[in-house]
Amino acid sequence: MLSARIRIAARLVAVAALAALTAGCFQPMYAERTDGTPGLREKLMGVDIPPVDKPNASREARVGVEVRNALAFKLYGTATGMPPTHRLVLRFSTNRQSLIVDPNTGLPSSENYGIDAQYNLIEIATNKSVMTGTTFSRVSYDMPGSYQRFARTRAYRDAEDRAANEIAENITTRLASFFTAGT
Repeated sequence: MLSARIRIAARLVAVAALAALTAGCFQPMYAERTDGTPGLREKLMGVDIPPVDKPNASREARVGVEVRNALAFKLYGTATGMPPTHRLVLRFSTNRQSLIVDPNTGLPSSENYGIDAQYNLIEIATNKSVMTGTTFSRVSYDMPGSYQRFARTRAYRDAEDRAANEIAENITTRLASFFTAGT
């Protein structure tokens, strides 16, 4: 009985010693740096997002603006004034698939909207690509009644906006990882 208590106490001491050794290793991702190096927020604010190259007045141009605006808000928030250190070049394609078709009208009542995006982070000082990646988003939406064309158009537009926001979230997360870990 006494030896069991000693083993348990020894294990607790070992766990406490390991915890004490690793206690200084953790630093929150978005925390301010105490060593004078720029924090993650400042690094993300140094990313320039040029307009997406899509034909003017097309649906894809509107989606490109939506992705760019969502990215800018996630990276900068409401802050301005940081000189760019990196440029993020985006390319994407969209698709739309009918999931359920009404047999009486032949019109879809549920569809999927998707965006497949490729991004390239370029360091401005050297003009070299430092990170590339791909991401995608698929959202579904229902379209009410075959004769409610405005509701159908609005459902489609809301799906575009949700997919664009998801693409921006995926890219922002990847950029945060790159600037934090360097990979």
